[in-house]
Amino acid sequence: MPVFGPVPSRRLGQSLGINNIPPKVCTYSCVYCQLGRTLKMQAERGPFYEPEEIVQQVKARAEKAQKKQESIDYITFVPDGEPTLDENLGREIELLKPLGFKIAVITNSSLMDREDVRSGLSKADWVSLKVDSCGAETWRKVNRPHRKLKLEGILKGMVEFSMNFKGELVTETMLVKDLNHSEEQLAQTAEFIAGLNPAVSYISIPIRPPAEKWAITPDEEVINRAWQIFVERIGKVEYLIGYEGNAFAFTGNVEEDILSITSVHPMREDGVDDFLKRAGEQWDTIRELIDQGKLLQIEFEGRMFYVRKLDRVCRKHLEQKTGNHEKA
Repeated sequence: MPVFGPVPSRRLGQSLGINNIPPKVCTYSCVYCQLGRTLKMQAERGPFYEPEEIVQQVKARAEKAQKKQESIDYITFVPDGEPTLDENLGREIELLKPLGFKIAVITNSSLMDREDVRSGLSKADWVSLKVDSCGAETWRKVNRPHRKLKLEGILKGMVEFSMNFKGELVTETMLVKDLNHSEEQLAQTAEFIAGLNPAVSYISIPIRPPAEKWAITPDEEVINRAWQIFVERIGKVEYLIGYEGNAFAFTGNVEEDILSITSVHPMREDGVDDFLKRAGEQWDTIRELIDQGKLLQIEFEGRMFYVRKLDRVCRKHLEQKTGNHEKA
């Protein structure tokens, strides 16, 4: 199902998520991705779901949430791939506007060199741009981009977008130990972000199991120094390093809710436990999903996480939806 939640967001409050991209189709295969390595690298935009179908599912999910007195602060495009690969993104935002909710998009920025992408994003109320590095070599190591992507064009596109966007623009920079946090790298990244004039520049770290086990959190001293370097150059800087909480909405079907949430948002064990209690269910459901191969149990930094497994069914769906686009 393309729609999930509402789920707690550290930036947006309670977010009703839209997964407008089939399982793990992305322009990047970031070393820190909480959903694992990218199944299909793609740099060309295309259609994936019918816009009207997405709108109807958002309406239905919002009605269920509201009946259960679950609040919704934003409708957010935050799929398990890159949302701007969807050529219908702008149309979908337009169709969702009459529902009366603010619209947010969280993008990795990889297609910002395209005018049609910038045009579609301009219809949103809130946009987060990813800026992990402004150096090509480090960018390739951290984000592992599709071979057709060029960092110079992406950075120029971000600048152009920031100059014309009327909504709230924020940035996010993920710090990965020993990859992108030298003094020189941080200064370069901060100088670029300052030119975008974001409402907030977020500094984040891996808090869920990453695609590569070695992609871990830098030392506290590094994180603190990064904040200092950013603050010297950018107006408002905030850490995005804490747990967002367990306020996952229950909309009536435990299995469906768990699988839709964990397909884009791995859940901590205490979050799952809290969700089950509010739904009046037991852990038997989770154990069955694990036994059926639909859910994975992964330990990361001393905590247990649950993430949906992209199995053969997902892969078949992926092939049907994306066709024979080029691979990296």
